[in-house]
Amino acid sequence: MSAPGAGRAAPARMYDGYLFDLDGTVYLGDELLPGAHELITALREQGRQTLFLSNNPTKDPQMYAEKLGRLGLPTPTSHIVNTVVTMAAWLRRETPGASVFVIGEEPLVRAIRDAGLLITDRPEEIDVVVASYDRGFDYRKLQIAFDALWMHRRARLVTTNPDAYCPFPGGRGEPDAAAVVAAIEACTGVRCEVNVGKPAPVMLRTALDILGLPASSCVMVGDRLYTDIAMAVDAGVDSALVLTGESTRETAEAVAPDRRPTYVLERIDELLVPPGR
Repeated sequence: MSAPGAGRAAPARMYDGYLFDLDGTVYLGDELLPGAHELITALREQGRQTLFLSNNPTKDPQMYAEKLGRLGLPTPTSHIVNTVVTMAAWLRRETPGASVFVIGEEPLVRAIRDAGLLITDRPEEIDVVVASYDRGFDYRKLQIAFDALWMHRRARLVTTNPDAYCPFPGGRGEPDAAAVVAAIEACTGVRCEVNVGKPAPVMLRTALDILGLPASSCVMVGDRLYTDIAMAVDAGVDSALVLTGESTRETAEAVAPDRRPTYVLERIDELLVPPGR
């Protein structure tokens, strides 16, 4: 692994495995970002493994696979890990038989139900409140979470991801799961116990297990310092920050030296090392 905080402009070697964030890194909206198709196609032709990670719980892996296919990057669902996958897996492993109230959208609800957990909105039955990115979040859902956590004092509060907002093309954005968590915490005094999205290590461990590669053979590529890069730093994985999303070179230089990315790139295809270099 390269020294933390090196911040070199481009890698001097190729890796066996490439872990990619999606929004702001591979694409933005319905458009691939410059160099993404060329890079990922070249990596696959060279026999290097690629896997995609996302904190967005409003889609399941099949939906991501369909989108990547439309964009010219056909990808099996097994090579897509998002917080729908990690939350369902965590609940199945850590709270088997629990009754769950999901503040989230249909792909997340469906995955949790398919994992064998009971979905309920009866506060006296709720063991776990899952707070997520939910464009249907309203006062009714807040009241149910409040009753389960504060009045009945029996439930745990967990979240799919810590993102404050989800970016969109043209500088737009939408409030993300952190806003829902903050509302629940503010009225109940209960703190969220568990996050299963980046930068939590559970997502990266899942990805490395799928690839069957050690951390030293992989690089994490993303546009957010405090999710993508932080996760890689904590896991001892090299990282590449691409300046096509949220972060800038200035924000990368402002973090502590041991928290900086290994590489800072203007375009994602700068990860390709020319032959003979």
